[in-house]
Amino acid sequence: MEISEVQKFLETNHRGVLVARKRDGSPQMTLVTPAIDAEGRVVISARGSTFKVKNIRRDPNVSMLVMGEEFYKSAYYQLDGKAEVIALPESEELLMTAYRRRLGDELDEAETRRKILDEDRVIIRITIDRVGPQSRG
Repeated sequence: MEISEVQKFLETNHRGVLVARKRDGSPQMTLVTPAIDAEGRVVISARGSTFKVKNIRRDPNVSMLVMGEEFYKSAYYQLDGKAEVIALPESEELLMTAYRRRLGDELDEAETRRKILDEDRVIIRITIDRVGPQSRG
C-alpha cells in the first residue's frame, strides 16, 4: 500500500479517529474531520485548549484511522506520522485553505474566520510516514 492511496482517499473522505499519546503512554483517541493539503499532509482543525493538542505538543507521534461514509462497507486506512501544531496567527490562512478544500462553495468565509479567531483554532498538520494495510477478510 502506498501513501499516495491514502492521500487520494482523504481528498473526498473526511472521517477519522486520531490517536495521540497521553503522558503515561496510553492512547488518547478523538474523532476528527481530516483533510489533505496541497503537499499531501493531513490537516485537522482543533481548539488550542484540547487534550489532543496538548498531547501532540508533548509527543508528535500520532496514528489515525480514516474511513468513508458507511461504517461496514467503506474503505478504511491506518496512517502513522509526525504531527505539528500551528497556532494563530499563522494557522488562520492555513485553516481557511483547509476549510475551502473540504467544503468548497458551502463555506461561509466571514463566519468561518470569526469562529477560527473566537475559538482560538489551531491546525494539526501530519506528515504521513507510513500507511497500514486495508484488508477485507
